[in-house]
Amino acid sequence: MAIRVSLIFLLIFISINQCFSLYEDQVGLMDWHHKYIGKVNQAVFHTQKAGRKRVVVSTEENVIASLDLRRGDIFWRHVLGTDDTIDAIDIALGKYVITLSSEGSVLRAWNLPDGQMVWESSLQGSTSSKSLLSIPVNFKIDKDNIIIVYGKGSLHAISSIDGEVLWRRELASESSDIQEVFQPLDRSIIYAVGFVGSSKFITYQINAKSGEVVKRSSADFPSGFSGDLSFVSSETLVTLDSTRSILLLISIRDGETRLHQTYISDIVGGPSGVAKFLSTKLTGMIAVEVNSFIVFIRVTGDNKLEVVEKVNQPIAVSDSLPFLEGQQAFALVQHDDNRVHLTVKLDNDWSSDLLKESIEIDNQKGLVQKVFINDYIRTDRSHGFRALIVMEDHSLLLLQQGNIVWSREDGLASIIDITTSELPVEREGVSVAKVEHGLFEWLKGHILKLKVTLMLASPDDIAAIQGMRLKSSEKNKMTRDRNGFRKLLIVLTRAGKLSALHTGDGRVVWSLLLPPLCRSDACQNPIGLNIYQWQVPHHHALDENPSVLVVGRCGHHSDAPGLLSFVDSYTGKVLNSMSLSHSIEQVIPLSFTDSTEQRLHLFIDADKHAHLYPRTSEAINIFKPELSNMYWYSIEDGKDIIRGYTLQYKCDLQVDDEYCFNTKELWSVVFPSETEKIIATATRKLNEVVHTQAKIIADQDAMYKFISKNLLFVATVTPKAAGEIGSATPEEASLVVYLINTITGRILHRVTHHGSQGPVKAVFSENWVVYHYFNLRAHRYEMSVIEIYDQSRADNKDILKLILGKHNLSSPVSSYSRPEVMVKSQSYFFSQSVKTIGATATAKGITSKQLLIGTVGDQVLAMDKRFLDPRRSLNPSASEKEEGILPLTDSLPIIPQSYVTHSLQVEGLRHILAVPAKLESTSLVFAYGVDLFFTRIAPSRTYDSLTEDFNYALLLITIVALIVAIFVTWVLSEKKELREKWR
Repeated sequence: MAIRVSLIFLLIFISINQCFSLYEDQVGLMDWHHKYIGKVNQAVFHTQKAGRKRVVVSTEENVIASLDLRRGDIFWRHVLGTDDTIDAIDIALGKYVITLSSEGSVLRAWNLPDGQMVWESSLQGSTSSKSLLSIPVNFKIDKDNIIIVYGKGSLHAISSIDGEVLWRRELASESSDIQEVFQPLDRSIIYAVGFVGSSKFITYQINAKSGEVVKRSSADFPSGFSGDLSFVSSETLVTLDSTRSILLLISIRDGETRLHQTYISDIVGGPSGVAKFLSTKLTGMIAVEVNSFIVFIRVTGDNKLEVVEKVNQPIAVSDSLPFLEGQQAFALVQHDDNRVHLTVKLDNDWSSDLLKESIEIDNQKGLVQKVFINDYIRTDRSHGFRALIVMEDHSLLLLQQGNIVWSREDGLASIIDITTSELPVEREGVSVAKVEHGLFEWLKGHILKLKVTLMLASPDDIAAIQGMRLKSSEKNKMTRDRNGFRKLLIVLTRAGKLSALHTGDGRVVWSLLLPPLCRSDACQNPIGLNIYQWQVPHHHALDENPSVLVVGRCGHHSDAPGLLSFVDSYTGKVLNSMSLSHSIEQVIPLSFTDSTEQRLHLFIDADKHAHLYPRTSEAINIFKPELSNMYWYSIEDGKDIIRGYTLQYKCDLQVDDEYCFNTKELWSVVFPSETEKIIATATRKLNEVVHTQAKIIADQDAMYKFISKNLLFVATVTPKAAGEIGSATPEEASLVVYLINTITGRILHRVTHHGSQGPVKAVFSENWVVYHYFNLRAHRYEMSVIEIYDQSRADNKDILKLILGKHNLSSPVSSYSRPEVMVKSQSYFFSQSVKTIGATATAKGITSKQLLIGTVGDQVLAMDKRFLDPRRSLNPSASEKEEGILPLTDSLPIIPQSYVTHSLQVEGLRHILAVPAKLESTSLVFAYGVDLFFTRIAPSRTYDSLTEDFNYALLLITIVALIVAIFVTWVLSEKKELREKWR
């Protein structure tokens, strides 16, 4: 009886602990998801009395979003994709958000409250042109008004109710470059103005109802125009001449076009440099940047120009805002150290200020890039203003009544590179993250847990208990944990800002706008390129902090000078910065470190010279003995050439530099431009760990993986198939895949997929590569796998020879020896398009691999590598089944439970990074795009640890019950034995 009771307790324990489901209140314990929108480039306020006050924005990440003006939360958003660039946005009828995208070829209307699409119109055109959107200010809600769109060289009138194209007028017949389209108030004439060639200004007057050209007028200027145009009023525009030294006032009155020219030097008083318009719209006024000043010039009624004010740079100016009847207001934002000065003025009265405020802002946000203003009525019935400002680090702030109402770190939507760093070691006797709970909090937590257990908890209760768990969880501590789950994700954004994210909850530990990447007189267009681990202390982990290297460039050209920053990984402090005299085309991290544990790097410049860093005598002494073993390669995408190089002593420069080395070309692979074009490449990660070279197969045999860090995967397609899917017929398209040894240039394997084309996404790990492409013949996506094995080590399996050192497994491996390889490959259909592919990584490489597939739905799918085993067959033998080989199917399954992102979407997904934890079973996964998502997964289950939700109380109860059962059984057994003896 006691044994039965014990078994029942054991079965209950096992059944409960075999549940691997994710409960609603467990979301956020091992993963987090942060939503962003990117750098705002356009904003429209909607603050009517009824309904929520919001601002609709479009961003450089092609995101349309509606934000709450009170808190900055996202009401709704849409990510249009990389090929659907947003040209303009506006609000029509008080209920529709109108967006123009894809170079003026797609017009959409979105419902303002919920973001649902109301209608979409595709606009036709014959030529590429500027995209313009004009919504007349005299819109009437009860009428079918028109929306004016210029794009693809044609002017369109679209119904605001259903998006129907009412008429279309092509204006590109004379190669005219239209710059502005507008309809004056209470008039039925549409004006389209622009340039024909470089010396003629043209004006079209078009009937708004029929689209007929009522009148066409032009004006010539022999010196030529610059192409810039600033809108002043419905009758007046201003442009610059080709030398940008003359302001040309263009007057459109009575159907005639007249030009009036004024030298900028006469206006500003003194010599002037090259002028440039600020991209802002001011009523009756223009803003011109000249001689490092912003000059505000008012246009008077008699075609005269007068300087209103000169303001020092940097400054941001907003568009004009209708304020009171017949008046317009605009905002100026200036910087002074870490303070921002906001001034709102009337366009016709510069002497007085409607608003003047000074707000302190974190200097790590940089300068103000854009400003948008909106007015509101205060409680005392006076007029107030709020300002939405976009900072240099792409963050978004709302200023109101001298305070920052809210702030959004939307620069994290444009991550360009990432690395990881361990957290500090926790010293004994120091508690880093103390969480003190009072009696009330303790009771509240247990009551909430009881309500969740009894399924009586409301959504607010679930959110409260989730927040308490996150607050008290050890995963948010700022020290290392024994399992290696807590790390820092150090990311570099397009704005040149470095941020450290905690893997516990994704919070920003520190952020830094890098000084070398900020604008200066010597470098006008600095950009960040990559981030690398520079110093990772192991022997002095308690005394020294790790550091990272940020590589930048002073301009967008590959021959621009390089920029370097060395940053402390724990504090975000800049340890050193330098501007280089040479360019940076490629960075090669080496496997050597000096006595301070700084990692050696080679920088390849545009002249193919290699520069060693750090520039110390110790580094050069470490590097020189290994010089003959240094090889590298470059891929010339435009020319479809791959070249291999080796290093030689000292550069042939005018100045002697012992840290610079010449390079010598060893080999090249030239793909014929008539038949092949490179579209994708992939290599193994330098830090990837392979547990064993041997792979035990059926019948206790062994195959040896061909493990080499010098293998390069290259995919090429025919030129006709280099475009979008369907741009070529199956007979014209073919995909060719190569495995190339980058030391010798030898092609180890080549396979051709006839009737297939890209885009190709690939991942290279250990001895296998998986790539995704489109099969035109089958009209389906496919995924193929290639595994490469070393045959030279397969024959000798004599253990005695291995002990004596005569086995070929102990012989050195050289890339110059011709390898005896065996290649196995297989192809499978896959039902989805893929944005990116990665693979899990673990500390020792023992755990089974999973593919991390970024799907077209912006989710991350974890697929077991066994599904992509090239040895799968229709009827696997018993030994193959025992090995774990699955029966062959033509398609790869998509299991809904395998989505590591669950029901979440990582909008704009670009890349998936897998980082090993100290716990061998676990891999940390970070997916980023417009959104950020982090989680940890165990491809082979957590075989080396207990899960966090393991029920220790039930285990203790089970142990106690078993002990009691054993004791009771022993007592009953003793009594029974005693009774038998008395008989």
